[in-house]
Amino acid sequence: MNPALTRLSRAVHAAVAASLSLLLIVQPAAPAQASAPEKVVIMVGGITKLIYLPARLTEQLGYFKAEGLDVELLSQPAGVDAENELLSGGVQAVVGFYDHSIDLQAKGKEVKAIVVFGQVPGEVEMVATKQADTIKSMADVKGKTLGVTGLGSSTNFLTQYLANLKGVPSSQYTVLPVGADNSFIAAIRQNRIDAGMTTEPTVSQLLKSGDAKVLIDMRNVEGTRAALGGTYPASSLYVQSAWLDTHQQEAAKLARAFVKTLQYLHTHSAEEIAAQMPKDYVGSDKALYVSALKASLPMYTADGKMPADGPETVLKVLAGFNPSVKDRHIDLSRTFTNQFVNEVKP
Repeated sequence: MNPALTRLSRAVHAAVAASLSLLLIVQPAAPAQASAPEKVVIMVGGITKLIYLPARLTEQLGYFKAEGLDVELLSQPAGVDAENELLSGGVQAVVGFYDHSIDLQAKGKEVKAIVVFGQVPGEVEMVATKQADTIKSMADVKGKTLGVTGLGSSTNFLTQYLANLKGVPSSQYTVLPVGADNSFIAAIRQNRIDAGMTTEPTVSQLLKSGDAKVLIDMRNVEGTRAALGGTYPASSLYVQSAWLDTHQQEAAKLARAFVKTLQYLHTHSAEEIAAQMPKDYVGSDKALYVSALKASLPMYTADGKMPADGPETVLKVLAGFNPSVKDRHIDLSRTFTNQFVNEVKP
């Protein structure tokens, strides 16, 4: 080859290489595509119940979005139905009672509460006014029909424990699943149940109408300790332990969002909180809803942490009537964690 042409070819190649190098240096990098947040579906065991108020209130206040979470809230009438959805993989988390984590461990399933909303159940055993003269305590429920939200629900657990405590085994009364809210009220009015366990705002509605009276009140710490012997952590956010192991970041974000809501509940009036809720939650009688909310505010924790004596009390209650819990060693440390709420800055 002609030496001149060879030198020219080398020069052209060098120029091209230099140009490419310069292009790579000055060419701005393509912006990284921000990955969409993973969707978290939360099943609530009765989303309009005030015991589970933090779920919808967190959404209303925009705290999920502020954490970059894509959260969808669904509702089932009873906590046991929500639990089944979690175990089947249909949802990633449940807002329900902490006692399910103990009951499930006895059945070989591992779930863990990561935020505790309620330090008490917020449940009330209501007796139909027509039966109030004959049912003056749980010792009087022999032969009666007692309403619960669902079979295997926390209301069912508590009903069995309270009756058994008074010497009445479950074989001596009938348990009828009647759901909550309007279906519970209808069951009382139609004489399908003689007494039953429900929450606010249903309690206030029944008291106002005169259809039922309070038999056992577990809406505050004093009433709960009198009935159960200690604080009874109830409404909480729980997840499958296997999911938690691989979704620490999502768990931390959920904890921050819910703790902010619990702090909101302790720094705002019932009227201000009610104003944040959808109209269909408050209903046509806003004054009744606000009154029910005021009665419920003492139940909420301020920081989402598990009360120190809570797990032992719940274990004692479940073991009091459930042989599968009583006969197995339950490792309470595997049923909850304060790890994520402890990381939330005040």
